[in-house]
Amino acid sequence: MLQFDEAPLRILYIGGTGTISASCVRASVAAGMRVDVLNRGRNGAERTLPDGVGSITADVSDPAGLEQALAGRDYDAVVNFLSYDADDAGRMVALFGGRTGQYVHISSGSIYAKPVQQVPITESTPVAPNAALEYAQAKLRAEEALLAAHRATGFPVTVVRPSHTYDDANPPLPGGWTVVHRMLAGKEIPVHGDGTSLWTLTHAEDFAQGLVGLLGNPRTIGEVFNITGSDVYTWDQIYTIVAAAFGTEARLVHVASEMFPLVAPDWFWSGETVGDIGHSAVFDTTKLRTVVPGFAPRLTFHRAAARMAAWRAGHPSSTGSDAATDEVLDRIVTAYHAAAEVFAAHAPQPVAS
Repeated sequence: MLQFDEAPLRILYIGGTGTISASCVRASVAAGMRVDVLNRGRNGAERTLPDGVGSITADVSDPAGLEQALAGRDYDAVVNFLSYDADDAGRMVALFGGRTGQYVHISSGSIYAKPVQQVPITESTPVAPNAALEYAQAKLRAEEALLAAHRATGFPVTVVRPSHTYDDANPPLPGGWTVVHRMLAGKEIPVHGDGTSLWTLTHAEDFAQGLVGLLGNPRTIGEVFNITGSDVYTWDQIYTIVAAAFGTEARLVHVASEMFPLVAPDWFWSGETVGDIGHSAVFDTTKLRTVVPGFAPRLTFHRAAARMAAWRAGHPSSTGSDAATDEVLDRIVTAYHAAAEVFAAHAPQPVAS
């Protein structure tokens, strides 16, 4: 079903209104594609989509409802941002086999084995189940099931591995807008490790360049692609850049990564500190550029941080502080200071000469 004439590609986005997918929808429309978006129709974010985007309301966890919603429809490409685990991948193979010429699975850079033995990370870097992150484990199982279906039946999957992708409405900070509020209030911010691990950030608009360039290209079938930007910073730099964009300073407290899951075991970012963001991650996108030669990330994080400040000024209702997240961050900072006091009390004292 892949098209090679001048007719516009027909694209279905499953999700379509999230941090990454909304930018991809906009970029697809700008490229002249005919776009439908499928989700539950409960989008509470303030990310607007272009006129002319078709809306399909369905729950991806309801196979019968999904089949009914898609009856009589087929697409040149389906891009699924909401797929997790092998069982779900199997349902997608059954649903879209014969209904699309390309099925794009949004996986995750968190599936690469940690610690990474060599940088930059390429698509051939080993992957492994991430014991600290169930999210990464589920994404890996889904990816493996889809690639197995491609080998067995020719299912037309393309796997995409983003890393830390953000947009103006979603700062790439563990704790999001709550961290910005803490900065503005002069409160301490816990940073995992010593703040010097290297981390790659990608704005969703730059990610969308790469993704849309893959759509409708038969060379991508059965292949895996990293899509990340070129901005690489230490975590101290990330926090400092955000603080400067909001006209303040970041009071950073460096906390051992292993302390986060001890103090806040149920907080998503606690697992991330041990399983992902606590490790340096620099990615290679050479393979992507061979099939999307125009891929050229444009937004530096300094510019993006300024856009976040403008977004917050225009969207106060969706950029507030979350009390539960603030409490977790307070708890981590308190635990750090308590541990520091214990260490100081038991540290060897200098011997008088």
